[in-house]
Order: sequence, then structure tokens, then C-alpha cells
Amino acid sequence: MRIVALEEHVVLPVLRAAWAKAGLQPHGYPDDHPVTRRLRDVGDGRLADMDEQGIDVAVLSLPTPGVQNLPAADAVPVAREANDALAETVAANPTRFQAFATLPTSSPEAAVEELERAISLGFRGAMLYGRTGGKLADAPEFDDLYETAARLRAPLHFHPQAPVRAVQDAYYSGLPNGVGAALATAGLGWYYDLGVQYLRMIFSGVFDRHPGLQVIAGHWGEVVLFYLDHVGILREMAGLRQPLADYFRQNFWIAGSGTVSERYLRWTAEVVGTERMLYSTDYPYTFGTRPGGFPYLDTSGGAARSFLENAPFTDEEKTAIGSGNWERLTGHLTGTSPA
Repeated sequence: MRIVALEEHVVLPVLRAAWAKAGLQPHGYPDDHPVTRRLRDVGDGRLADMDEQGIDVAVLSLPTPGVQNLPAADAVPVAREANDALAETVAANPTRFQAFATLPTSSPEAAVEELERAISLGFRGAMLYGRTGGKLADAPEFDDLYETAARLRAPLHFHPQAPVRAVQDAYYSGLPNGVGAALATAGLGWYYDLGVQYLRMIFSGVFDRHPGLQVIAGHWGEVVLFYLDHVGILREMAGLRQPLADYFRQNFWIAGSGTVSERYLRWTAEVVGTERMLYSTDYPYTFGTRPGGFPYLDTSGGAARSFLENAPFTDEEKTAIGSGNWERLTGHLTGTSPA
């Protein structure tokens, strides 16, 4: 069974420099931390970790928030340079690596141009990160980007970022031992923040205007799948053309992002079907246990492969989740140039 993992992060030198210039350290780990070292590695170390996990192909992407919180003057050239570097990495080892492009959404016009360029280079879509500064994913200025992605049949994989500061202060502050910051991000806050944006995209008509747009949602759907029956009562109020759940069965693909939970796996299959499920490990954040990490999110030691192998599905369904659905979604995106 071939496994393609979709949410596999890498920090490139150009991105580190841009983050430093903007005073950002979004991934939250010091330079000498094992996670940081793994984020920078696209060579033998990463390949060895993939082998240990049981991953055949990693679809590389920048970690959150990519270039989306940089001003347009910086985001545009950084995105282009980062995508060129990712294309070179894939070209050097095309049997083990693919990539999602990063897009300078602070300049929506440039983001459209960069998506078109990236697809011509063989990228398998793009990774977005919810908000761009203070603008949410359903902002009207992103409509041309969504139209272009639908036209190119290029999926957009959304990844969460931390809630805005006012939300963090109101809901996550005042807890002991750093729990608040962790709860606001990888504990819970990330998923609510992006899940609400998915709902806003649906209710504001993004998918009614662009029915061909395909979105990849990690973390088992960013909370939303567990509340579809309840939120669906808003359909008539929002004037949707179809039931809320249908958007998730027609416009969304769901992956687990390294959360090796059989309960979530079964629920996702029940809601959207195994034909809409993909695979990811959220490397390197779920590789091995570490102080301050989440021990149950550990895809090392072959756990990434064994989790899927032991899933309560048929062999055909497991193969589809491992790689077949991904090829069905993106196999046409071979590009016009290998680099």
C-alpha cells in the first residue's frame, strides 16, 4: 500500500529570513530544537524519518502561517523564491517528494499569478492558512483565487493558524504552566479558528459561486464535521443551494494530520465517505514524543502506516485513502516543467 502524506512541513531559509525581519517565530521552537532541525531538512534525515513512519511520498509545504502575515511587498518575492526552492527539491527527488505552493494572499492578484505559475511547475495545489492578516478566508478579494483554483482543478489545502490576539486574550489567557498558549494553538484554538472560516466560506456562497473548488481540510475537518447536523439548520437562513453536509461531500477532502484516533477516522468515513479521505502526518510535529508535545500524536516507529493498515476498512478503501484518492484529485497536475 502506497502512502502519500499531505501535511509535511519544511522551513526554507528565505522564509526564516522573512519571519525574522517581521519579528515572527510562528512554529515556536528554538533554533537548536529537534523539531526545528527536522523542519529545515529535505535530505537524508527527512527520508529516514519517512521510512520509519512508513510514508512513501511527502507533499511538502511551509508551516503556518507561510507568507500570509507578511506585507505584500515582502510576501510576493518570498513566495516566489520559496516555490522555486520547493520545485528544485521535488525535481531532485520526484519519487519521494511533491509540494504545495505557498501564495502571497496579501496581494490577491499576485496570489492568482503565483498559483498559475506553480501549477505549471508541477505543484499539486497550494497550502493556505486561513486568515491573511485580519482578513478571513471568505473575504471577497479572494474570489479570483478560488475561481482560478477551480478552473485549474488545483486543490487548496487550508492549515490553521493561531486565533487573533483578542480571542486568545479573552478565551485562553490566565491558565497555568503555559496551558493557555497551547490550548489556543495545537490543543484546540487552531481548529475552531479555521473551522469557523470553512463555515463562513460556505455561508457566504464561495462554493455556490465556484462549485468546482476543492478544499483539503486537516485535523479531521477542523471540528466542523462533528457539528454538521446542528449547524445545518442554518441552510435556509443562508440561502444555500444544497444541504450543508453536501458541501463537505462535494468540495472537501479530509485528512487526520497525524491525529491517530480510530474514533475520528470512523466518524469521518461515516460523514464524507472513504472516497473523500486523504492521509497526512503533520511532520515533524507528530514525529516522536518530546517535552511539551502531544505523546498520542506520534507517527514514528511505523505508526503512520500501521494506523491505516489497521483501520476498519477494506483493502481497497485503505489503498484509496493512502494514495488513490490523492491521485484521483491531483494526478492531472503534472506541470510543464520539472523544476
